[in-house]
Amino acid sequence: MDPVNLGGIFFYLCSMLSKNKIKYLTSLQVKKYREENNQFVAEGVKLVDELLKSNFKITEIFALKEWINKHASIRNMEVNEISLTELERISGLKTPNHVVALVEITNQQINVNEIYSDLVIALDDIKDPGNLGTIIRIADWFGINNIVCSVNSVDVYNSKVVQATMGSIARVNVYYTDLNKFISNAPKDIKVYGTLLEGENIYQKELSEKGIILIGNEANGISSELISLITDKIHIPSFANNNNDKAESLNASVATAIICSEFKRRIGF
Repeated sequence: MDPVNLGGIFFYLCSMLSKNKIKYLTSLQVKKYREENNQFVAEGVKLVDELLKSNFKITEIFALKEWINKHASIRNMEVNEISLTELERISGLKTPNHVVALVEITNQQINVNEIYSDLVIALDDIKDPGNLGTIIRIADWFGINNIVCSVNSVDVYNSKVVQATMGSIARVNVYYTDLNKFISNAPKDIKVYGTLLEGENIYQKELSEKGIILIGNEANGISSELISLITDKIHIPSFANNNNDKAESLNASVATAIICSEFKRRIGF
């Protein structure tokens, strides 16, 4: 079926998704195919709406008629009206949510001059997609614009990561690099804060307006090669009534939220 051009939007009304298109969309759940095609999938009304307002380039949209009717003002984009059954076939969610978008991956390069001028979060081999997505959302909430991940951390364009950001991926820069080199090459006046059991109580520690907040792997914490680069060891104290019977540690994203909150509280608004 030929497309219908309505004010710059190309609709494929009542068309059936081809098997090849369904196969392609579902293949992007795998990192290998995302990298090969330089695209990722975003799902859900809030997430797609946030991406539409961002610098990300959306190349194609697959949506229910209800979503399309509410977004009649978008331009220069291929929009396919699909049925709920088709949406369920291409969705990676248990409960599909109105719209799926194909988005181009942006290969960003670290701006060294900019990144060290504020707080930056460094993630050492974060593996859980939910943790990374939540940390991106936390960074967005606390006005931290940059996250630097080790090369072995979970892919930011993993669909579970993208979903967990709740749209914050549109506003936070996420880079992948050798963390050892990144931290070693930081200016001498940049402090590196790492959470360790022997660290100083964060609520009593002097904190700076800029620096690197280093968060370790969920199971193993901060790797030994990076511990030596920490300039300021910090610790989130437990307030449990019985110190012998308490949680062993905090979830990586929870710890990140507490640390970011204390930094911003200290700096002021």
